[in-house]
Amino acid sequence: MILDGVKILVIEDEAKTAQAIRRGLEAEGYDAAVVRTGEEGFSRLNSEAFDMVVLDWMLPGRDGIEILKTLRARSAKPPVLLLTARDAVEDRVTGLDNGADDYLVKPFAFAELLARIRALLRRTVPGEPLRKEVGDLVLDIRSRLVWRAGQEIVLTPREFDLLVHLMRYEGQVVTRQMLAQDVWREPNRATPLDNVIDVHLAHLRKKVDEGRRTRLIQTVRGVGFMLKEESEP
Repeated sequence: MILDGVKILVIEDEAKTAQAIRRGLEAEGYDAAVVRTGEEGFSRLNSEAFDMVVLDWMLPGRDGIEILKTLRARSAKPPVLLLTARDAVEDRVTGLDNGADDYLVKPFAFAELLARIRALLRRTVPGEPLRKEVGDLVLDIRSRLVWRAGQEIVLTPREFDLLVHLMRYEGQVVTRQMLAQDVWREPNRATPLDNVIDVHLAHLRKKVDEGRRTRLIQTVRGVGFMLKEESEP
C-alpha cells in the first residue's frame, strides 16, 4: 500500500542509478525528487519537507555522512536509507551510528530498495496521528522530535522507533517478539534479540523517565513492556 503524497528525495551522483530510482519510485506512486550533489541535496533539505531520503554515501562536495549528521542535528528528521558500495561491517556501523535508518549495498535490485523503503515508511502507520501524547510526553512522527514537559528529548533513530511503538500500544503490553518484528524487522533471527532490546529500552527509559515523578515506561516482568502513566509512591 502506497501512502498518498509521500515525498522522497534521492541524492545520488550516478545519473543512470538516480534516474532508474526516480522512474521506479514514480511508477509506484511516490513523489520522487532527484539531485546529483551533496550541496544540492543539502539545499533541498533546507527548503522543503520530505517524508524520506535515499542518500548515496560517496557524493561530490558534501558526502552522505556529512549530510546525515547535519540532518540528524536539525528539527526535521525523515528516515534515511543509505546507499553505498562499501560493504565492510565497520562501514555499515559508521552509517548506522551516524543516524541512517537502513543501509543498502550497491549493486542492488530495485525490488529490494522498494521493500526497504516500504519497511521504513510503515513505521508511520497509514491514518495514524502524526502527533502522539501520553501525559506530558509528546512525539511528532513527521519531524521525529520528542518532548517531555516542554523539554526536547534527544533520541537515537532506534530509540525513537521504540517509543513510537510503545505509544501506539499505550496501556497494552508490548512483547519483545513484537519489538523484534516491528522495530528490528527480524522476527526469525536465530539468536533472540532480548538482550539488545532490553539495553535499548533501558536507555530510552533513562531519557524519558529519569528524574520524573511520573514514570511512563513500565516493565511487565516475564512478558515485555508497557507505556502508561504511573506516579512514584
